[in-house]
Amino acid sequence: MTFLEERDLQDVPRIKDYYKGKTIFITGGSGFMGKALIEKLLYSCTDLERIYLLLRSKKGVNSEDRLVDLYQNACFDRLRKEKPNVFKEKVFFVAGDISEIGLGLSDEDRMLLINRTNIVFHVAASVRFNDGFELAAKLNLRGTKEIVDLAKEMRHLESFVHVSTGYSNTNRETIEEVMYPPHADWRDTLAVCESVDPQALKALTPKYLGALPNTYVFMKQLAEHVVYENRGKLPAVILRPSIVVSASMEPIPGWNASLNGPLGVVIANAKGILRTVLTDPDLRADFIPVDVAIKNFVAAAWIRGTKKLESTDDIPVYNVCAGSLNTISMQEMVSTGNAVLDVIPFDDTIWASNDPKVSSSRLRYNISVLFEHLLPCLLIDLLLYLMGRKPILVKIQRRIYIAQIALQYFTTQQWTFCNNNFTKLRSVLKEEDKKEFYYDMENIDHWSYMLASGYGARKYILNERDEDLPKARAHYRR
Repeated sequence: MTFLEERDLQDVPRIKDYYKGKTIFITGGSGFMGKALIEKLLYSCTDLERIYLLLRSKKGVNSEDRLVDLYQNACFDRLRKEKPNVFKEKVFFVAGDISEIGLGLSDEDRMLLINRTNIVFHVAASVRFNDGFELAAKLNLRGTKEIVDLAKEMRHLESFVHVSTGYSNTNRETIEEVMYPPHADWRDTLAVCESVDPQALKALTPKYLGALPNTYVFMKQLAEHVVYENRGKLPAVILRPSIVVSASMEPIPGWNASLNGPLGVVIANAKGILRTVLTDPDLRADFIPVDVAIKNFVAAAWIRGTKKLESTDDIPVYNVCAGSLNTISMQEMVSTGNAVLDVIPFDDTIWASNDPKVSSSRLRYNISVLFEHLLPCLLIDLLLYLMGRKPILVKIQRRIYIAQIALQYFTTQQWTFCNNNFTKLRSVLKEEDKKEFYYDMENIDHWSYMLASGYGARKYILNERDEDLPKARAHYRR
């Protein structure tokens, strides 16, 4: 059930009108998707009352200073230009930590959220595949339990948006927009983490994970059930994005703030330190631009929040995925990405690659790593050492290798994502909302998109300047 088929939406307010005067609580606001969500809400739903962000002190920087730093991100460039005061007037922080009991909130801040919040976006998560069992449980499972417990106390809650992952059920070839049986009891899992010795828990992890590849996927799957158990009690929706990539249009074409996903591969190839990609060349990759995903988030909160909660309500699931709307093979993605480098090469490329290899063979990949990755880097590191500079390339190669091995499970298998709810929701948007909130996948041109992503990677990830492009082109040709 998606609150669409059985409803007459004629008298439902448009999205902007729904968000007017609303107070929103966001976890994960400092992350890639969190930044894009804050920017979109402030830009397109400016009449909202305020946004509270859960922020913890990090690396010696307190929550207040982190909020100031957050606004300096290029994501907010158009907001600073067109609506310069809205962030300062509308965005506030509550000091806390998703990994702590009670979210680490003070009693005063907890009561503030309980009394004021209308909409919750739970976006916070650790996306590292190699987190230990206990840490992954603390961040991605117990953190969700703490958010749900808080949400159930909120007196004016209208919509609770839980962001999961499209890969939470990778033991199935076809992933539908339904709630699948849990792989374990989430309460027992938390109890195990609290009672079992860490070394013993590490040894037991592979058996506990079963058919799932890592602790990230396992804990995200259980976290869905923490939310789903509260159907009829919590006005919730569960969103499952696939691999979230650079913005297609908003807030800036090509904007990105994360090396996760294919962008890290593109950058490593662009710098000349990645010659072979470990993947099935024929695999249909499912990538979703961050702005497409965020428009769905905003619309999902609207469609749930405009319906009064009833005890018989289910919790709908949306696979926020490209599905069959727009497909590209891994070979096409790598080849197109490499062609982009002829137009916008990156600074200080070590070894230009005319045609990166794509292979699903672990043996062939390891041979390439030895002769085309490791040996050249050893040579360059030796030269750096002799010049009195710090050797760094072998260390980088080690990280790239570990990342590709960790991703092999996902880059060599094919899943079919069904996204009927995802497409149905955009089809019921009111005409006056479609300009700002209709999310289009079909008309994204691969070449134009990857070209913008290349510019975005240079500018927003590597901090390379456009005026240095002629020098980079000359160096790349050499």
